[in-house]
Formats: sequence, C-alpha cells, structure tokens
Amino acid sequence: MNKQEFLTELRAKLSGLPTDDVEERLGFYGEMIDDRTEEGVTEEQAVEEMGTVDQIASQIISEVPLTKIVREKIKPKRRLKAWEIALIVAGSPVWLALTIATLAVIFSLFAAMWAVIAALWASLVALGVCSVGGVVYGVVLIAGGGVTTGFEAIGVALICAGLTVFAFFGCLQATKGALQTRKVVDLVKNRIVNG
Repeated sequence: MNKQEFLTELRAKLSGLPTDDVEERLGFYGEMIDDRTEEGVTEEQAVEEMGTVDQIASQIISEVPLTKIVREKIKPKRRLKAWEIALIVAGSPVWLALTIATLAVIFSLFAAMWAVIAALWASLVALGVCSVGGVVYGVVLIAGGGVTTGFEAIGVALICAGLTVFAFFGCLQATKGALQTRKVVDLVKNRIVNG
C-alpha cells in the first residue's frame, strides 16, 4: 500500500471524527511517511512499518474524547428551519427527561459496580483482620489456660487466612474486570465513528 492509498483508507476510517482532527492526523501520518522516504525507505515499507490502518484508526479514536465525537455526530448538516426548532422545543420535556434518566441510570450502574468492588475489598480486609486477631486471641487463651478454646480460635483464624487468600484473587479479578470499562467506552466510540 502506498502513501495515498494509506491516507485515503485512514480518512475513510476516521470519517466520523471532526474534520479538523482528521486533517491533523492525516497530515501527521503523511509527514511520517515522507520522513521515512527521505531516509531511503520506500513508501510501501514506511506504510507497512506504521501498522495496519485499523490499528491506527482505533488508536486515534481512543484518544479523542467521547463528547467531541458525539458532538460531531449530532451536529446538523444544514440549518434548522423554524418549524423544526419549534418541534424540538415542544418535545424537550420528553427527550430531555429521557436523556437525563438514561444518564442517571448509566451513572448509577457505574457507581453500583464500584461500590460492589469496594465492598469486596472491605470484606477482604475484614477477613485478614479476623485471621490476625484470631491467632492473637488463641495465643492469649492458650497462655491463660484455655488450651482447647485457644486452638479452636487459632483454627478459625487459619480458615479466615485461607479465605483471605482466595478472596484476594477474586477481588483482583473483579477490579480488573471493572477497569475494562475503558474498552467499552472505546468500543462505543468506534461504533459512533464508523456508524
């Protein structure tokens, strides 16, 4: 693929982004190819070294804020007529309420997800404290003459310690899963840009 084919394909992949951003990125990649060709590399090799168009487009889209992409997508392509504006204003109690409700639901789901993650980590800490406290309590009981009860307390503390280890890996995986929300946002951006 030569420079012109690369830039044409990249422009098509970025068609949903604001025009200024697309032109800036195309200029940047065009200069990169020109710099490499000045170093004695062919256009085809320079393009190949940069990676695939899909990879580059995904990277560019992930760097552009979602609000900017949405603003570009909903920007009217022509001036609205008076009757269209009147319909928008008249319908605003419905569409504005639905928009606010949708955003509230998304925010509450996000907050609930992180609240569950925080509760999992708090449970992990509680199990860890119980295991340490149980061992200390068991040793105090054994020193005070309650050997049987002391060993029982230490046994329960060891069970809590084992549960702490298992809970740690569970909490770690849950947190990693929650951090994947960034990938979901990138997926939404790609869907909006590439329609």
